[in-house]
Amino acid sequence: MQARAEARLRELQAEFEAGQARLNELEIEAGRLRETLPRISGAAQVLHELLAAGETHGGDQDRAAVAAGGVATG
Repeated sequence: MQARAEARLRELQAEFEAGQARLNELEIEAGRLRETLPRISGAAQVLHELLAAGETHGGDQDRAAVAAGGVATG
């Protein structure tokens, strides 16, 4: 009985350590995402504004295309 309990304790300790390691990985990934999402949002906002301006000032559409990673057409 004691041997089974000790074996189970080792299993649980290993599972706990693996869980802690995975949690650390996820926290690092979450931090990276917290840094990346505002940049993506900012870039999207700039493109949105460029596209909106392009609707009233036709020539700005080429700048919006370049900013989006495309190629100017004109």
